[in-house]
This record gives sequence, structure tokens and C-alpha cells, in this order.
Amino acid sequence: MVSRAESAAATRRALLNAAAGLLDTGGPDAVTLRAVGARAGVTRGAPYRHFPDKDSLLTAIAAEALDRLADQVQAVRVDLRVPPADKLRRALSALMTVGRRQPHLYRLMFASPAGDPAAVQAASQAADRAQDEFLAIVGDLVGAQHTRQFAALLLTSVHGITDMEVSGHLSADKWHVTAEELVSTLVSMIGRQARQGSDNATLSL
Repeated sequence: MVSRAESAAATRRALLNAAAGLLDTGGPDAVTLRAVGARAGVTRGAPYRHFPDKDSLLTAIAAEALDRLADQVQAVRVDLRVPPADKLRRALSALMTVGRRQPHLYRLMFASPAGDPAAVQAASQAADRAQDEFLAIVGDLVGAQHTRQFAALLLTSVHGITDMEVSGHLSADKWHVTAEELVSTLVSMIGRQARQGSDNATLSL
């Protein structure tokens, strides 16, 4: 026999899955609590028992996506077989994959969380975890001193690359380069600059 807690968890899962599907196909405007409830096959009032408003529901979707991204980046980080530069390329590729396949979700993940405090806190914690995993990978390549500077450069660059590709402005016919090649160039440049900085510091001692 299914307990009340199990039933509530199953309903919440169905609502999140339904909302994520609507987000992918129609963007945030398509995600209404009524539409989500109808798609999930629950009663009209069920969504409101789990999410007080649309913002809270969207923020919960973003939190789950950020947690999934953090899991992917962590798996890359702890793989001892992969060199630091390749780890960074793989971590950035995981982020770009979300942008390519689910552009609405991608934008939601990097929007300011809104809604009830519990949803906002969950999304903020998930974002912090994903960031910490990414910073750890960057730090392994460039060293602690320059981690945040290079991480910010990488993320802003990759956001731009992803946005240009999704919008159709990163045409291979026009630029003669792929998104992956741009990312590889960035990682190589940063790794080289980090090594040069380390060599210069050694020479000055």
C-alpha cells in the first residue's frame, strides 16, 4: 500500500516532469500551474499544494537541473584518468549540451531564482555546488591564485558561444570553426598562460 508521503512525492515528481516538458516545448510562458496539472493528470488543486506559485515551480526545475549539472561535473573532476585540461573541456561541454538541447532550461538555470524561500534556497545551494565543482576543475589547471578570474572568463565565453550557436549565428560557413574548437582554444590559452605565469614566478624567486 502506498503511503501518503510516497503519494505526495510521486505527485510532485509528476508535476516537475510535466513542467519541464512544457518548458522545453514552449518556454516559461507555457508553464502555468493549471497546464502543469492537466499534463500531469492530477486534480486542479494538486499543483498548488506542492508549489505556491509559478515562480516556485520554475525555480524547483532550475534547482534540479543545476544538481544534475553538478553531478556531471563532479564525475568528471574525480576521474583520475583524465588530464586537467580535458576535465575542463568536458565540464564546459556538459554545460553547452544543456544550452543546445534545452535552451529554455539553460536560461532558467542562470536566471535569479524567485518564488518561495525554500525553492530559492534549494536553487542557490545547487548553483553553489555546481560552481564549486567547476572551480575545483579550473583550479587544478591554473592554480588557486587565478582560479576565479579564469573561471569567470571561461563561463562568460562559453555562455556567449552557446548563445551564438543556439541562435544560429555561429555558422561554420561563416566562421570556419565549431563551438568545441573555440572551447578547446580557450582552455589551451588559459592553460598556457597559467604555465607561463608559474614559470615567471619561479624565475623571480
